[in-house]
Amino acid sequence: MDARHSQGGGAPSRALPPDTPTRLLIGGEWTDGAAGAEIDVIDPYNGAVLTRIAEAREEDVDRAVEAAKKAFPKWAALAAHERGRLLLKLADRIEEEGEALTRLEALDTGHPIRDCRNLDLPRTVMSFRYFGGMADKFEGSLVPVDAGFLNYVQREPIGVVGQIVPWNFPLMFTAWKLGPALAAGNTVVMKPSELTPLTTLRVAELALEAGIPPGVINVLPGYGATAGARVASHPEIGKVAFTGSTATGRKVVEASAGNLKKLQLELGGKGANIVFEDANIDAAVGGSAFAIFHNQGQACIAGSRIMLHEAIADEFLDKFLKLAKSIRLGDPLDPATEMGPLTSKTHFDRVMSYIGVAKGEGAEVLAGGAGPEDDALRDGYFVRPTVVRAKPTDRVCQEEVFGPFAAVMTFKDEAEALSIANATRYGLGSGLWTRDLSRAHRVAKGLHAGMVWINCYKRAHPGSPFGGVGESGYGREMGFDVMREYTQAKSVWVNVDAQIPPFYQR
Repeated sequence: MDARHSQGGGAPSRALPPDTPTRLLIGGEWTDGAAGAEIDVIDPYNGAVLTRIAEAREEDVDRAVEAAKKAFPKWAALAAHERGRLLLKLADRIEEEGEALTRLEALDTGHPIRDCRNLDLPRTVMSFRYFGGMADKFEGSLVPVDAGFLNYVQREPIGVVGQIVPWNFPLMFTAWKLGPALAAGNTVVMKPSELTPLTTLRVAELALEAGIPPGVINVLPGYGATAGARVASHPEIGKVAFTGSTATGRKVVEASAGNLKKLQLELGGKGANIVFEDANIDAAVGGSAFAIFHNQGQACIAGSRIMLHEAIADEFLDKFLKLAKSIRLGDPLDPATEMGPLTSKTHFDRVMSYIGVAKGEGAEVLAGGAGPEDDALRDGYFVRPTVVRAKPTDRVCQEEVFGPFAAVMTFKDEAEALSIANATRYGLGSGLWTRDLSRAHRVAKGLHAGMVWINCYKRAHPGSPFGGVGESGYGREMGFDVMREYTQAKSVWVNVDAQIPPFYQR
């Protein structure tokens, strides 16, 4: 084995703790699916079966909705500060179990454990704490209306909400979705991905330990075509929050039409990452590498289109390619690993197919473009950090690859940069690197995106709205915006001292 992949004391154990939850959680009880079916959960590092989990189907979703409906009145009636207290207690339990959770996340997803420890776990804890504190601070309003009338607006929970969590950051996205929904007084039917359900199930178990009542959180691992479709179409689910691909998002929209349920969709992206001629090149190189290679590029906000001003393109590429080629691939459980495997064999095949697409369209492969060099990693779903020089109209510059795959192109001036950046159907995240403050604000305003990073990339915080425009979806995670997503406004009119003329007289 190459020294940079050395485990330094032997390979870490890949066994799961014997008490790892693997059943459905419905009404506070761990149960098998009605059909008795199970799903293999695969270790992406070596293709081995980690465990088997119960598979939820349509009947199980119906059972979970009934449990959530039953729990809703009491949960919604609970004082907001009490709901917040329970969320804060859950945050404490997650922090206490942090090492076990990060190990479980690394095993299940292939995400390097150092990133799970330093990013995913802190963001998860922070999200629950933020919304624990938000629960009794999200206020209604008093509206100045006609003389003699009092008009106030209450924000009320929707009821039972469905949440569909993606496979790329399951621990963090579980917190992003559960935190505001519960703080607002809703009950939840959550479907984690069948590929990466383990940390979501464990968080649900910790929620029960923290005192969140049975039925408030129901967790149903299953396939999108069965369990996911039923969540999207269920007539007694009042809202669905979905994170995933744009293609699946369209299906969620269609399925939701039966009861016109509220939707919140965080979908695909094709982030433009623009480096101007006056940028700090070293900072831009490091930030751009994080933007596309963190979590193996499996991020909707990844900076997958690197747009370089022609005056600095050679200097940037020289440094960027050296960095990309130096990234350490290896066991996600090894703290020295900088990039793990892709999360599934199906996704590995998809990313590799895009390398073929790029070559077919005449793109120049500057780095990567293949599996690992290290024979010890051949059984895993590894793709080397890949950089190609491509045209803005190429498929790899228009379609979401969702892997460690950067497409590089050049531009002459600010106008051309904005034209290229906005020439996709997506509008999630974009970034730019410049020392010119006026240019920074001007370009940020001109970018068709829900989020823009200036001299940084992929920053997120529970207080800052997260979401996109165009085919990247609608609605927002985080902050006061997401609390509006999980509530509905009720306008109440009171005749305090108004003289109302009779409209009908006899």
